[in-house]
Amino acid sequence: RPALEWTLSRLVVEPVTEAIARHAAALLADAGLHGHKYAVDAMLSATALAAHAPVTVLTSDPEDLRTLCGGRATVIKV
Repeated sequence: RPALEWTLSRLVVEPVTEAIARHAAALLADAGLHGHKYAVDAMLSATALAAHAPVTVLTSDPEDLRTLCGGRATVIKV
């Protein structure tokens, strides 16, 4: 539990807003992707792109995020 609390104390948790959801839908359309398989990646990408640059996203599955972010965020595989 202390490790979780330490990690959470260093994160900024962003709400999922209508604007982010609409941006996520636009990212999916621009990338030619659709369906629930890509929904979480699209929401993550839209949230990252709404942040002040530079933005880095750590993920175990970088391919879809790179496609959705279009080079506007650094995506690192962990």
